[in-house]
Amino acid sequence: MTTKYQGTVKFFNESKGFGFIKHDESNKETFVHVNGLVHEIQQDDRVEFELQEGRKGMNAVNVRRID
Repeated sequence: MTTKYQGTVKFFNESKGFGFIKHDESNKETFVHVNGLVHEIQQDDRVEFELQEGRKGMNAVNVRRID
Protein backbone atom coordinates (compact mmCIF):
# COMPACT_ATOMS: atom_id res chain seq x y z
CA MET A 1 0.00 0.00 0.00
CA THR A 2 1.27 3.44 -0.91
CA THR A 3 1.20 6.22 1.68
CA LYS A 4 -0.46 9.42 0.51
CA TYR A 5 0.53 12.77 1.98
CA GLN A 6 -1.11 16.17 1.81
CA GLY A 7 0.47 19.57 1.65
CA THR A 8 0.64 22.97 0.03
CA VAL A 9 2.74 24.00 -2.97
CA LYS A 10 5.27 26.42 -1.50
CA PHE A 11 6.90 27.25 -4.83
CA PHE A 12 6.65 26.01 -8.42
CA ASN A 13 8.58 27.35 -11.40
CA GLU A 14 6.66 26.38 -14.55
CA SER A 15 9.44 27.37 -16.94
CA LYS A 16 12.02 25.22 -15.12
CA GLY A 17 9.53 22.47 -14.25
CA PHE A 18 10.17 22.04 -10.54
CA GLY A 19 9.23 23.27 -7.10
CA PHE A 20 8.61 22.30 -3.48
CA ILE A 21 5.65 21.07 -1.47
CA LYS A 22 5.32 21.76 2.27
CA HIS A 23 3.84 18.80 4.19
CA ASP A 24 0.73 19.39 6.35
CA GLU A 25 1.79 17.16 9.26
CA SER A 26 5.33 18.54 9.53
CA ASN A 27 7.36 21.50 8.33
CA LYS A 28 9.20 19.21 5.92
CA GLU A 29 9.47 20.21 2.28
CA THR A 30 9.71 17.81 -0.64
CA PHE A 31 11.05 18.45 -4.14
CA VAL A 32 8.55 18.05 -7.00
CA HIS A 33 9.38 17.80 -10.70
CA VAL A 34 6.93 18.32 -13.57
CA ASN A 35 7.30 14.60 -14.43
CA GLY A 36 5.68 13.76 -11.06
CA LEU A 37 2.51 15.77 -11.69
CA VAL A 38 -0.93 14.38 -12.46
CA HIS A 39 -2.45 17.89 -12.55
CA GLU A 40 -0.78 21.22 -13.25
CA ILE A 41 0.04 22.99 -9.99
CA GLN A 42 0.69 26.54 -8.85
CA GLN A 43 1.97 28.16 -5.67
CA ASP A 44 -0.48 27.80 -2.74
CA ASP A 45 -2.41 24.88 -4.33
CA ARG A 46 -3.48 22.14 -1.90
CA VAL A 47 -2.17 18.79 -3.13
CA GLU A 48 -2.07 15.08 -2.35
CA PHE A 49 1.08 13.16 -3.28
CA GLU A 50 3.25 10.10 -2.74
CA LEU A 51 6.98 9.96 -2.03
CA GLN A 52 9.55 8.20 -4.17
CA GLU A 53 13.32 7.98 -3.80
CA GLY A 54 15.06 10.15 -6.40
CA ARG A 55 18.68 10.80 -7.31
CA LYS A 56 19.05 13.51 -4.63
CA GLY A 57 16.55 12.36 -2.01
CA MET A 58 12.81 12.02 -1.79
CA ASN A 59 10.59 13.39 -4.57
CA ALA A 60 6.84 14.03 -4.63
CA VAL A 61 5.12 11.94 -7.32
CA ASN A 62 1.52 11.37 -8.46
CA VAL A 63 0.81 14.96 -7.35
CA ARG A 64 -2.89 15.86 -7.57
CA ARG A 65 -4.68 19.09 -6.68
CA ILE A 66 -7.30 18.78 -3.93
CA ASP A 67 -9.85 21.19 -2.44
